[in-house]
Amino acid sequence: MKLDLHYHQNKDLYEGSRIVGFEVEPSSRVSCDPEATERPKQFDLDEQKRVHFTYDVTWTWSDTRWASRWDSYLKMTSGGQVHWFSIMNSIAIMLLLSGMIAMILLRTLHRDITTYNDLATQEEKAEESGWKLVHGDVFRKPGNAKLFCASVGCGVQVFAMVMVTLVFAALGFLSPANRGGLLQAMLLLFSFMAMLAGNVSTRLYKTFGGEDWKTLTVVTAFFYPGVLFATFFSLNLLIWEQKSSGAVPFTTMFALLVLWFGISVPLVFLGAYFGLQRDAIELPVRTNQIARVIPEQQWHQNSLLLSAAAGLLPFGAVFTELFFIMSSIWQHQFYYLFGFLILTMLILIVTCAEISIAYTYYTLTLENYKWCWCSFTASGFSGGYVFLYSIAYFKGRLQIEKLIPTIMYFGYMGVFSLLFFVMTGSIGFIASFLFLRVIYGSIKID
Repeated sequence: MKLDLHYHQNKDLYEGSRIVGFEVEPSSRVSCDPEATERPKQFDLDEQKRVHFTYDVTWTWSDTRWASRWDSYLKMTSGGQVHWFSIMNSIAIMLLLSGMIAMILLRTLHRDITTYNDLATQEEKAEESGWKLVHGDVFRKPGNAKLFCASVGCGVQVFAMVMVTLVFAALGFLSPANRGGLLQAMLLLFSFMAMLAGNVSTRLYKTFGGEDWKTLTVVTAFFYPGVLFATFFSLNLLIWEQKSSGAVPFTTMFALLVLWFGISVPLVFLGAYFGLQRDAIELPVRTNQIARVIPEQQWHQNSLLLSAAAGLLPFGAVFTELFFIMSSIWQHQFYYLFGFLILTMLILIVTCAEISIAYTYYTLTLENYKWCWCSFTASGFSGGYVFLYSIAYFKGRLQIEKLIPTIMYFGYMGVFSLLFFVMTGSIGFIASFLFLRVIYGSIKID
């Protein structure tokens, strides 16, 4: 084996030399005698009883500074066009949805609002249909309201964590070479953003007329973080059982519990307290005491089927970048194109908002006022496609055959897909909620 070690010196800053790079050239030979005249043959392990390990070391001066020693690994030698193609593909999807939303807003909605406001006779009012007809039920409390509000709060928490992490990484504060530092930063940000989760979930629950805010706060503080910790702890038990050095030590597990119960949970309750002190979000219409009957829906109007179709578009906007992120996680490659990732994230936000608005409007035109979960799952279903993509990636890119590594892979990808689900779902719901406030505030309600 030949080792070529690259070193750099700067007497003005430090004494001695620093290694800033290396090159390794492996080789196998029958004879290691430097005086041998015959050309060595390739080493055959089956024919040899003894194996001699030798190495040569060569020191080479390098102009690379200590601070720039990682640049050789972070150079984009290939794949740049793939990233640009991904961005252009995502922008095309976003423009397609933008055109659809523009048509809804500028043509259909404008016509509907004009028609509703110009109705003069009682006969015309009696014959009105569409989304105005459900104005007395559109802001009715959704089913499983506590879980729904906790999901939206957790989605806002994850979204804030991701955006702050991306900004700090793009500015160079978080190096992709230091995986541990990046993970620590995400865990700390997730814990401190718990205040947003408590505030958003409580205020949303108050807006829908909910009163059991204590149970809601407990669900927000423990449900999704509990799922994450239980999954991580279970997978770590499997690693402990295999006596692997990659197992997280007990002290680190205890630190995670302290981070959860000592920082995250109190911040959720603090955010809930501030959310209760604020007024409920003002709604443009009143909710009727008696819910109206929803007309029978056709098979092609099934909410699960429509959500599965809608979730394809947000996933299509990010699947190329998702490949590089998964390669960074599971194949030990460096991902450093945070500028591309921020741009992709912005496109994802717009795509989730637009597809949820379009789906919500379509649902209301069918006189189905149960839009809350629909708007959440329309964009959130992309998390399901992320998990399906992880299955394809596992079969096509990884050579994992043992049971425990397989369980670990799908366990961690399940957690990632769940976080992606609540984040994109929350973006879609908030966009739809703001959209409905605007359109129902634009019509005359008797």
